[in-house]
Amino acid sequence: MKYSVAAFGIILIASISFAAEPAKVKPREALQPFTFLVGSWKGTGMPEGTREEKDKGWWTERITWSWQFKGDDAWMTASFETGKYYTKAELHALPQANKFKLTAETVNKETQTFEGELQDKKLTLERTYDKTKETQRITFQLLHSNRYLYLYHVRPEGKTLFTKRYQVGCTKEGEAFAATGSSEKECPVSGGQGTIPVSYNGKTYYVCCTGCRDEFKANPEKYVKEFEEKRKKEKEK
Repeated sequence: MKYSVAAFGIILIASISFAAEPAKVKPREALQPFTFLVGSWKGTGMPEGTREEKDKGWWTERITWSWQFKGDDAWMTASFETGKYYTKAELHALPQANKFKLTAETVNKETQTFEGELQDKKLTLERTYDKTKETQRITFQLLHSNRYLYLYHVRPEGKTLFTKRYQVGCTKEGEAFAATGSSEKECPVSGGQGTIPVSYNGKTYYVCCTGCRDEFKANPEKYVKEFEEKRKKEKEK
């Protein structure tokens, strides 16, 4: 009887531990809050400082976001045209819920890696700069389907407060600010706003970027099945 009770206890503990383990979310699903970023954006940057410093220091840049896929992995890329600080970046989902990693390349070819979480449409990412031990922070504020901000702050070692260095306001190109995008087709790969037509078995679908186009062409049956099942469930509600 003692052995039976002990065995039952082990099974119970194992069951509780297994039940407590959070379900893993696939990268493509974890990155869904950022799907609307796919496309081209016009950014206007403004340094922090006096009005004169702001008037003289502002700049513009063009940012293009797209999806990338490799097997079950998925991530988002950003390329900066005439970017003042960055040339390209990758946004990856981490295993923990709402945790993400941004790897960016500066105009000086330096690689910077930030990590953080998404809360209330605000993605806050930080890293420690080895040379000065200061904490650097990039924050993405997801304001609207056609507008977002990214801000850069620093906190010197030993200090408690962050100081803003600059911010960039981004507006989606080719769309009115008030547009919701509801009339757009849904991308079967990412769930975003589809604009590029692709065909499978005589039927046309719309994907949101070249990354999704290539992934769809490589696995059309998979994505069409997922897409049609999703549509069926929506109609049954």
